[in-house]
Amino acid sequence: MKRICFLVDSIFTIGGVQRVTAVIAKELAKSCHVTIVTFDEPNQQDTALYGLDEANLHYRFFHYPSVGRLHQLACKAYSAFYRKYQPRSLWSSNLYARSSFPSPLRKALASELLNGHYDTVIGVHAPLATRLATIGPQLKGTKCIGWIHNSFEALFGPTSLYIGPDRQRHYVYQFRKLHATVVLCQHDAAVYRAYDKRFCPTVIHNPLTLMPGQPADGTSKRFLAVGRFSQRHKGFDLLIKAFAIFAEKNKDWTLDIVGEGPEEVLYRQLISDAGLEQRITLRPFTQHIQDYYSQAQVYVLSSRWEGFGLVLVEAMAHGLPVVSSDLPTSIEIMGPFALYFRNGQVEELAQRLHDATLIDWQEKSHEARFLARRYAVDHIVGQWKKLI
Repeated sequence: MKRICFLVDSIFTIGGVQRVTAVIAKELAKSCHVTIVTFDEPNQQDTALYGLDEANLHYRFFHYPSVGRLHQLACKAYSAFYRKYQPRSLWSSNLYARSSFPSPLRKALASELLNGHYDTVIGVHAPLATRLATIGPQLKGTKCIGWIHNSFEALFGPTSLYIGPDRQRHYVYQFRKLHATVVLCQHDAAVYRAYDKRFCPTVIHNPLTLMPGQPADGTSKRFLAVGRFSQRHKGFDLLIKAFAIFAEKNKDWTLDIVGEGPEEVLYRQLISDAGLEQRITLRPFTQHIQDYYSQAQVYVLSSRWEGFGLVLVEAMAHGLPVVSSDLPTSIEIMGPFALYFRNGQVEELAQRLHDATLIDWQEKSHEARFLARRYAVDHIVGQWKKLI
């Protein structure tokens, strides 16, 4: 039986990456020995979250040891040098990989993974993928895979909140050292290949991660958006502003935004400023998100970036037509099905909201459910098994 390890920052907290990881891990556990090595605290363990208790999964709670002050200073010095001058060679990238991941930490993580005798280790997210690449030579006989959940632009674009362009070359050098690197859409794979012809990532889409509820009936006059209220990412500020323009002429439709996070205060202020407290409702995350999809009439994705818009698949599985920013991943998932607006353009989004109220809803709903079938779990897991 294959022994597989998912190396994750967290599995027992709410988030799209955690949910997708849980779904893939549960499916693989039907035929493999699957362990999740997480940086969560043991007292956070909640195996009911994402139905983790439904599968024979194993957990290891890992924490890095402390690093001596002199060692820290030496590592920080080279790391600062690398980020300032950005030398463009593999050897300098490897030095930075070690200085930004000091030897006590490398040894501790390598020891943890070696003790599991895994056939495959999957580093979830770009930072853990690069750390896995750094210790890969110590994991003899283990296949090391990086699983990148953010888009290329979100990770390395000039306005990135994650990594930024100063470490773009370094990350690609490190990804090349892995046995495989998984990205979520063909667009990202093409951008990586254009950036570095020696780097050829594998594309595996995310699967539908929930059992759809009752199909929507198309009569509620309710827009729906779902996602974490995190800085700029989901573009809910754009959506609220666009809905305010839409609402000047339309007096019937409402908007539900489901999520939680640090930008909630900003959203509530925007809603108050527009006087739309009776028509825009912020709702907390729920384990029964299907109820919101079932009660909606149109789904709206206003994100400024996405690695893979999983909510689009969830919405389509409930028969919802979609309004979406023209992100490459959205177009890849839905093709001509959706009503698109130029990313960040509030007035265009307002117009698409209006257009969505005029569509042949039954026809779009049928097409939505048909498209969602492409992302069935068994199909996606089959691709993972082939890679592993």
